[in-house]
Amino acid sequence: MAKQHHPTMKDTGKTMNHMDMKHSHSMGTMDHTMHMGNFKQKFYVSLILTIPILFLSPMMGMKLPFQISFPGSQWLVLLLATILFFYGGQPFLQGAKDELYHHRPAMMTLIALGISVAYLYSLYAFVENNILHSTEHVMDFFWELATLIVIMLLGHWIEMNAVMNAGNAVHQLAALLPSEAAVVQEDGSVSQVPLEQVHVNQILRVKAGEKIPADGIIQSGMTTVNESMVTGEAKEVSKKVGNTVIGGAVNGAGTIDIQVTGTGQSGYLAQVMQLVSQAQNEKSKAETLSDKVARALFYVALGASILAFVVWFVIKKDFGFALEIMVTVLVIACPHALGLAIPLVVARSTSLGAKHGLLIKNRKIYEQAGKINDIFMDKTGTLTEGQFSVSECLVLEPDYTEQEVVRWFASLENESNHPLAAGIIRYSEKLHLSIPHAEEVENIPGVGLSGKIDGLSFKIVNTAYLNKRQMAYDSQKVANATKDGETISFLLRNDEVVGMIAQADQIKSGASAFIEKLRQKGITPIMLTGDNSSAATQTAQQLGIEKFYAQLLPQEKEKIIADYRKKGDVTMMVGDGINDAPSLASADIGVAIGAGTDVAIDSADVVLVRSDPSDILHFLSLANHTERKMVQNLWWGAGYNIIAIPLAAGVLAPLGILLSPAVGAVLMSLSTIIVSINAMLLKMD
Repeated sequence: MAKQHHPTMKDTGKTMNHMDMKHSHSMGTMDHTMHMGNFKQKFYVSLILTIPILFLSPMMGMKLPFQISFPGSQWLVLLLATILFFYGGQPFLQGAKDELYHHRPAMMTLIALGISVAYLYSLYAFVENNILHSTEHVMDFFWELATLIVIMLLGHWIEMNAVMNAGNAVHQLAALLPSEAAVVQEDGSVSQVPLEQVHVNQILRVKAGEKIPADGIIQSGMTTVNESMVTGEAKEVSKKVGNTVIGGAVNGAGTIDIQVTGTGQSGYLAQVMQLVSQAQNEKSKAETLSDKVARALFYVALGASILAFVVWFVIKKDFGFALEIMVTVLVIACPHALGLAIPLVVARSTSLGAKHGLLIKNRKIYEQAGKINDIFMDKTGTLTEGQFSVSECLVLEPDYTEQEVVRWFASLENESNHPLAAGIIRYSEKLHLSIPHAEEVENIPGVGLSGKIDGLSFKIVNTAYLNKRQMAYDSQKVANATKDGETISFLLRNDEVVGMIAQADQIKSGASAFIEKLRQKGITPIMLTGDNSSAATQTAQQLGIEKFYAQLLPQEKEKIIADYRKKGDVTMMVGDGINDAPSLASADIGVAIGAGTDVAIDSADVVLVRSDPSDILHFLSLANHTERKMVQNLWWGAGYNIIAIPLAAGVLAPLGILLSPAVGAVLMSLSTIIVSINAMLLKMD
């Protein structure tokens, strides 16, 4: 049996409002796609503003065939461009502010630099051309400003639309707790109070079937508690006076009074929530390859533009010409292709993944997938079905048949809500047996059940009960028919051992082949489980897993993964329960089984819709192809800059070669087309 005791923080005297528990987690440094507003709305509004600009403004000084002008058209362009800059450009300006605040300029800073320079210089050009009426026409960049903003908004919208929003795990955890608790007053009366008003040492009454409002110690009553949603333990756990219970678990058939030991910030769920939040915040700081490329381009463009300005001003003594060169370098340095290079690949990859039962929620994982050293897997629900079923039924007395033994088992278990009982009932239904009614059914604490069927006394007991009373049975026959890790129940008829049923949590089909293929890829499979050591050992042996850890709490799972990461290993965690949520969030890549809890799914980077762990192999293949396409597209996007920036700065001017803004715009468009086509060519094995 998994550990039932768990460490609790000392009560700090503080309580947390139930709703606050859902919203008070620190978000830390978030990816810009999560707090930059509604890109879809901004894209459509900006597109409407851009269309007239495209018709009324030249492209880098080159008038296109479809462009028109009329008296005052330049004022309309200025008005539309100004609205577009402050409205459509707001996410990038805000994102740049955040990146610079953390001293990590990246994509948002590069975009903000490009649109700011384009707008401010165009404003200067407008004043020179239309107010001061300069004799020499100054080229503006309104056309580039508009297209740059619209395409960048489109890229971010595509990415957000393709990648599902994460971060709801903490909300799902808090939702496990009821909104009210039944507090037992000093006079023995019971009153319902809001959960946020419950404090340590109060006595709460929890009726059958209710969720337990807070961590506590049972003061009176006996029951079984379903902690699977919290701990991952497959079986209901018997509880009596002095045992601990966890807030969020579901009470079984008995009514219990508990003394509160933890609530608010000190409760078990609150600690799990804190683990999840910390892990998600830590992962959000991970830097993508595109961010690194954008940072390098930012510094290169800034340095090249300043150098070009100084050199050309010294050579020509013409401030206007030197400034135009500088601005051209900065505008060209932020190509449309770079903004679409990654989002288009992500959108294509996400679409392919969805068709193969993979929901990919975090694009940062693509760059980690090819480096994975260890894949940690929960046992119950991930490698096994999470549902007990009868694996063996033995008749231990020759006077009876298997059908009779199963009918008597099912008759008693029909009065129980234990998961093992459900397995026996399903087995009797499979055999199409009629179940007699049992009377005077009582629970034998820590042992099983007793009752009467047709006037005869029957008991369902465990091995310890027989050994303690030295009751005779064919132990060798039982040993030969059962495997380690199975749960064994014996049936007594008038204190005579007449039958035995063994139950096991079934291993998923294909799990063994999946483990072997991981090994072939050089990846170490490691099992983490809250289940008992015997069951863990049996499952590990059947699957060929050499490394495993049993009887773990959520924080212990998370710590094991953290220790491996400290050694430099790149880790993946696969799980389905709430106890897996911190580990899913803290591993380099978290993979949730689709049939698992909402908390696990929301904590993960990838969701396996078909709940088949072997789909991880498909994910690894897709991730490798996706990363390759990302690198290719970044080279196309950045490669444009490698050529365009030096030419725009005038490196080859002594040879008579100076990249004109119009040619720069053509190259910019060409690189955008190339990255788009390359992204669409992404395929899955």
